[in-house]
Amino acid sequence: MNIKTMVAALAAATSLSACAVGPDYVAPTPPATAGAPFTGVQSAEVTTAWPDDSWWHLYKDPVLDGLVSDALAANTDVRVAVARIEKARANLRGSKSDALPQTGIDASGTYGRVSESQVLPGYDREGRRVDGELSVNYELDLFGRVRRGVEASRADLAASMEDADAVRVTVVADTVRAYVDAASSAEQIAVAQDTVALLGTSERITNARFERGLSQKLDVIRVTQLREQQAAAIPSLQAARDAALFRLATLTGRTPQDLPASVRARTTTPDVGQPIPVGDGATLLARRPDVKAAERRLAADTARIGVATADLYPKITLGGSVGTTAVGATDVFGGGPLRWLLGPMISWAFPNQEAIRARIGGARADAKADLARFDGTVLAALQETETALSAYRNALLRKDRLASARDAAKRAADVSMARQSRGQIDSLDVLDAQRTLASADADYAAARRAVAFAQVDLFRALGGSWQTT
Repeated sequence: MNIKTMVAALAAATSLSACAVGPDYVAPTPPATAGAPFTGVQSAEVTTAWPDDSWWHLYKDPVLDGLVSDALAANTDVRVAVARIEKARANLRGSKSDALPQTGIDASGTYGRVSESQVLPGYDREGRRVDGELSVNYELDLFGRVRRGVEASRADLAASMEDADAVRVTVVADTVRAYVDAASSAEQIAVAQDTVALLGTSERITNARFERGLSQKLDVIRVTQLREQQAAAIPSLQAARDAALFRLATLTGRTPQDLPASVRARTTTPDVGQPIPVGDGATLLARRPDVKAAERRLAADTARIGVATADLYPKITLGGSVGTTAVGATDVFGGGPLRWLLGPMISWAFPNQEAIRARIGGARADAKADLARFDGTVLAALQETETALSAYRNALLRKDRLASARDAAKRAADVSMARQSRGQIDSLDVLDAQRTLASADADYAAARRAVAFAQVDLFRALGGSWQTT
């Protein structure tokens, strides 16, 4: 076979390589109702506008913006996810290289002596030997094995990028939650301190009345006991605040000592203060990185069915080599020692193909499992979002009710204190009113914290993407 014939055969084989065995991938279709509006959007707290990826900017807090930027840049989980993207890119480059000619160079040079019985007539027993060879091999991808491999690697890369976005969603949400936790703990500490101060005033009034014989020593003991009880809650709140700050430092890639002082300065619970854009089911599935990653894994394993199926057919490789073997002082590049080889090579596992068919069956099973995981991920995304919407809406309702209860308790406590100063009410009634106010203040502060947490959970459920790597 001459060179022209080989080139013609290569061109014909390449034209046939457009055919790839195995199933062509078709993206799965979620249930028809998955793209419908959420059931929890029938309230003024949310809108159907497309959600913003950078949702933390809705808090309008520069300190929080800086913390989120630090977390996205330095968080260790994000760094691991980025490294996995780099690995997937390297695997894709490796798959693409299979479509290129494979080349290799082998060379050796030796000096030695052979036994007398092995030496050929006219040759010295001692001498130099030089071997060298350049080989080129090219696989004719007639049945799409290489192409399906590239397709699978490309889908793996896309899945790893979505996985990284899923990590970023979690890290951002955890960072905002830790910031909210630290700030709301500071607010609860302030409420507890105000309650202790109020009870301290009541204690002084009650003690003054006792010294004038207008109340009993038991009244003083009771108000003192209540004040100490409220003061005892402060250390646990301070411990919760410290834990949130330390968690925030870790999330942003810092040691606790390196956390900026501006973070500790925030002492009120952050609040979006506006309706939250949530979109609908269709926008959710288009945003959620776990849904997109599941779809890409299904695409990758579908392509691997083709990779396995291609092994049922012959593998044809065009190869050639040029080499030389020179002994002694022979010219290495002369016509004598020079050799070359050119021709096709066929490799085919036939007729026993049971092992190949087993691999195909395993690949099909993997694709079926991926489809089930995709369906489950879609349902879980919708469930998480609807649950977060319900929790947010009801947390707001509870906060409003507790605000009214706190206002009423404040009025009752003020009236009881005024009546006590005029001797018109028993000190036990005053103590009960103050206890009710302390409980109402604490409940309201906790409700504000719960609303902020519910906001973060809703943002987390809505997903987002930051494919900047």
